[in-house]
Amino acid sequence: MTGFVHLRTHTAYSLLEGAIKVKDLVALAKSNNMPAVGIGDTNNMFGALEFATSCAKEGIQPIMGVQVEFFLPSLKNSPDPFPSIFLIAQTEKGYQNLMWLISHAYEDLPNRGRPYVTLGDLEGKTEDVLFLSGGAQGPLGHLILKNKKAEADRLLNAFLALFPDRAYMEIQRHGTEDEFKTEPYFIEKALALHLPFVATNNVYFATREMYEAHDALLCVSGGTYVNETNRRRETEHHYFKSGDEMASLFQDMPEAILNTLQIMERCSFMPEASEPLLPPFESPSGRDEVAELEAQAKAGLIARLNDKENVDSETVKTYEERLAYELGIIVQMGFPGYFLIVSDFIKWAKSKDIPVGPGRGSGAGSLVAWSLLITDIDPIQFGLIFERFLNPERVSMPDFDIDFCQERRDEVIRYVQQRYGSEKVAHIITFGTLQARAVLRDVGRVLQMPYMQVDRICKLVPFNPASPCTLQEAIDQEPLLQRMYKEEETVTKLVDISLQLEGLYRHASTH
Repeated sequence: MTGFVHLRTHTAYSLLEGAIKVKDLVALAKSNNMPAVGIGDTNNMFGALEFATSCAKEGIQPIMGVQVEFFLPSLKNSPDPFPSIFLIAQTEKGYQNLMWLISHAYEDLPNRGRPYVTLGDLEGKTEDVLFLSGGAQGPLGHLILKNKKAEADRLLNAFLALFPDRAYMEIQRHGTEDEFKTEPYFIEKALALHLPFVATNNVYFATREMYEAHDALLCVSGGTYVNETNRRRETEHHYFKSGDEMASLFQDMPEAILNTLQIMERCSFMPEASEPLLPPFESPSGRDEVAELEAQAKAGLIARLNDKENVDSETVKTYEERLAYELGIIVQMGFPGYFLIVSDFIKWAKSKDIPVGPGRGSGAGSLVAWSLLITDIDPIQFGLIFERFLNPERVSMPDFDIDFCQERRDEVIRYVQQRYGSEKVAHIITFGTLQARAVLRDVGRVLQMPYMQVDRICKLVPFNPASPCTLQEAIDQEPLLQRMYKEEETVTKLVDISLQLEGLYRHASTH
């Protein structure tokens, strides 16, 4: 077992900044015999659950952290990145505090214009949270580089008051000039205040050989070119170093290495997957959800059948038996409230003349959904099967695909927030990835290759949205691409970098 663990690593969820996929990060920790590894994505905790579960499968302790920008008044109107602090959750309470802080940073975006935390935000939200000062790129380092030592002293004292016995002076050695300038101050203050040191490497990519590819990724993020001088750059040392490499780098400060293990021992929480939490449906009539669902479904079926022509008693019996069967399954699986809520906001939208799609996907096979006006397709008339939507032998959440008019969709969302509480309503995040064609175009641009040349290469990658072709698959099956890769130096570089970046997350959006 190594005597060092990485606390500050950026996964692919540090969008267009981190170049390590979560599973690869866990594999790196395991191959380096590290008993634990920490995650610390920039201004988000998108990967927390995936990271924790991946670690658990491999017998690695996950350390849950976040790198978050910190507000300094002198930077209020600056377009430059804010300095950042690093926070680690010790317990479930600490994890909840991290979630609150990062959520608050985004909830206040209309006022702030960018996500960050302030000293005021940290008040009351530091219980069971460990504080790492941020190194040369932290707020203390920023102030020292601006020759504001007195202000740095005051800020450090404020942090120590917020994090009693839970603050660490963070030392990083990537070989930058800023680190050489700030380290003496960090050492002086830590010794004077009996503040423990901790050694971290701000990991953005897996191996030293990935430096060039990661540099191109930063250019994709910043809209710059690799040959520009005035742009963000990291060093070739921002990779996942071994415990021996870190021990050698900090041989004059062995306690800074050992304190990474102390932090590991102070942390005892990892998020775990939970069952879906469905909000209750409160019926205006006071009925419970089961009674309300049965009443609305039966009344809705009668209304639907009254709109049909030539409905005899035998047909009515067929519909009633199917309705009773579906209601039994829905109640057995615990989803009455789900059907009632979806029906509620669809009925509201229709009452406001907001166009709603007729229904698609497996949900169209539900007679209860048709009766509740969730769908407008009669499943019995078209021979659609309910079991494709809900099946007690394969328990999963029901999922209605609903299309609202794009221009008025926000009205429906606002209604749901007002009806059920904004704290119970969320957009689902989706991540756009750098797939084969996209990564070739992005890398080609930052390398300043001619557009027509890159376009010609991209068209050699088969386009199939239903089953996207990887870049390696395209190379394996396209002789012309193989020849260009072997014979043209610029194409070799383009493809080599693209292969390393393919599959990373490009952006986050809502579904």
